[in-house]
Amino acid sequence: MAFSQTSQNTFAAGSTGQAGNGLILRGVNLGGWLVLEKWMVPKVYRGTDAVDEYQLGNMLGKDARARLQQHRETFITAEDFKWIKDAGLNAVRLPVGYWALEAPKPYVESSEFIDFALEQAQQNGLKLILDLHGAPGSQNGWDHSGRSGKIGWDKDPNNIKETVRILAAFAQKYGKHPALYGIELLNEPSTTIPVETLKDFYRDAYTQIRRYAGPEIAVVFHDSFRAMAWQNFMKEPEYSNVIIDTHLYQCFGDEDRERTAQEQLVFALNRKSTLEQMQRQELPTFVGEWSLALPDRSMENLSSFQGELVTGAYAGTQLLCFENTRGWFFWSYKMESNSEWNFRYCVERGWLPEHFPA
Repeated sequence: MAFSQTSQNTFAAGSTGQAGNGLILRGVNLGGWLVLEKWMVPKVYRGTDAVDEYQLGNMLGKDARARLQQHRETFITAEDFKWIKDAGLNAVRLPVGYWALEAPKPYVESSEFIDFALEQAQQNGLKLILDLHGAPGSQNGWDHSGRSGKIGWDKDPNNIKETVRILAAFAQKYGKHPALYGIELLNEPSTTIPVETLKDFYRDAYTQIRRYAGPEIAVVFHDSFRAMAWQNFMKEPEYSNVIIDTHLYQCFGDEDRERTAQEQLVFALNRKSTLEQMQRQELPTFVGEWSLALPDRSMENLSSFQGELVTGAYAGTQLLCFENTRGWFFWSYKMESNSEWNFRYCVERGWLPEHFPA
């Protein structure tokens, strides 16, 4: 179901652009750029059987820097930031690894590209969230943490201390930049990590960030896929401008695969009540990752026309649910292939609006 020009105008006219006291963030993730994910950018992995950035660096050795430099210079450019602005979006979420400023081997630091992203965000009137996507020891064992396999982040207290130090370094270096909206403490920590461990880490990281970044800079933490575990946590007046990030996908779990297309739409619509509960009982919330991907099983036995209708309806349903939150960031802005994960492609297909309201 494509968004017609009439529906887009209605969407814009009916929006206030506010959620509570804050601007609604309508944005995209710049995934696959400064933190590699092979499924998104397989060409970077050419000639190797590496599965993550750590293995790639090891296999390429001294050639890693040149290959990553070429990817970083060409995958996201000034034209991309202009396209994002022209689409009516107002924010980007930038995943970075713990190796961004000081890169232990075999990683390659990326600070010049963080500088570039902030400069381009400022030039195009965009806000940027600096998102720590990968932490020492790996917080979830997935490739986007920098190294897939074991979850070791919480097994060694030095990993947590080092993560806090790195976040403080981000705040010291970037905390006064006019385009910086917030710093996200840790992307998708595993549900196996005790909540109390995460709470202690979040509080410590907040304290260190506030040494360099004032209350105008949001401190964002991910809910660790435990949406209602954060009641009476990091509340005012002791803490200020704290936001919860939640990621909403419907394509990974066994329950997801059992739903029909119609049931997927109902499930997406019902998520509105959980988001409202999070904001009412916990803290301001935004959806830091979402997409238009649904399991193949949900879409089987549908004609191509019906599939287009479902995908467009899924897009509109999610956007409607997110309007009363602090906003959203689609995963991801672009990738090498065309799919329901590729924001630009979704816009071109008419599943998402060509232009979003201010």
